[in-house]
Amino acid sequence: MGERWRSAIPSVLSVLLALGVCWGAIALTRDAEVAAEAYLQMLYGGLGQWPRYLETGDVGTLTRPLGEAAIKAALLLLTGLSVAVAFKAGLFNIGAQGQMLLGALVAALVGAHMSLPSALHVPLALLAAAAAGAVWALIAAALKLLRGVHEVITTIMLNWVAVSLVDNWLAVGPLRAAVSGGHSISGTAEIHPSAHLPRLLGDLSRLNLGFLLALLVALLVWVGLFRTRRGFETRAAGLGAEAARTAGIPVKQRTAEAMGLAGALAGLAGALLVLGTEFRYPGSLGAPYGFDGIAIALIGNSHPLGVTLSALFFGILRAGGTRMQLLGVHKSFPELIQGLALLFVAGRLVWLTLLRKRRAVPASTEVPRA
Repeated sequence: MGERWRSAIPSVLSVLLALGVCWGAIALTRDAEVAAEAYLQMLYGGLGQWPRYLETGDVGTLTRPLGEAAIKAALLLLTGLSVAVAFKAGLFNIGAQGQMLLGALVAALVGAHMSLPSALHVPLALLAAAAAGAVWALIAAALKLLRGVHEVITTIMLNWVAVSLVDNWLAVGPLRAAVSGGHSISGTAEIHPSAHLPRLLGDLSRLNLGFLLALLVALLVWVGLFRTRRGFETRAAGLGAEAARTAGIPVKQRTAEAMGLAGALAGLAGALLVLGTEFRYPGSLGAPYGFDGIAIALIGNSHPLGVTLSALFFGILRAGGTRMQLLGVHKSFPELIQGLALLFVAGRLVWLTLLRKRRAVPASTEVPRA
């Protein structure tokens, strides 16, 4: 087994263990039959109700759940990549949530206050959102490179600055939608239809172009990190800054580029949420996809392929979480599974120790010569 695949085993085992622990929790509080049915409903909610489709032929029973799973997976994928790219450069980007907020707000403003053909409007909104996320991340990069301030501290603080700036002031104040019909509206104005991400299956599902875009971005990140000189230099700087600097690699430049790219990916996630499903910046983005990206990146071993698989898996679980409520199980169980998987992945060294092959070295029986 190759070293790359061997390194993925702890993540797989951690996810399986998390699934088992959560199943046991439901079985202990309810019973095993309810636990099994709850997991089945969760899969139906993320992968579609195949038995019902085979019985009735209603394709909507498949397309609607798959669309919801794809929407969530796209957001998790981009925020997970945001954290993973920073990891490769030796940085810990905990600021994906704030970067995503800024990206979502800028996408909403471009979508609502500019009138362009769709072929120009959508790309412009996406690029503007990515630029906003990158600028927000580069603040932390500048503080680290110029003043030596640790990025964990600055990105955490910038998250709350973004929340206060966007959710608590701009979205409910200067950028708030105009009052219509005497009713108060929270959030920004609705974006123009020309800024909507096209739906791939029409009215059959909310699946939109954002999912394919996220997969394409993941492919480009993999190519950039593992098939280009710049990517090699970024990874080298992350493994050892002093050694990389001695080898002639511009460490500061690669660090800033990685952090800017990380912010751009998170900002792009915010744009997908606004342009694909919300169609405006609401009073609050709700689910903390930026923080979820940390778990997705760690479970995916900070590799674009691993992050993609992790995002797809948890996108399916989270899309199906609401169906668990039919059995009286709280819809947040997929988040609990994700959190436990992250906790178990943190013990990666324990997994590797348990999986390590012990090779017995036979003792030499040869009599030494005089």
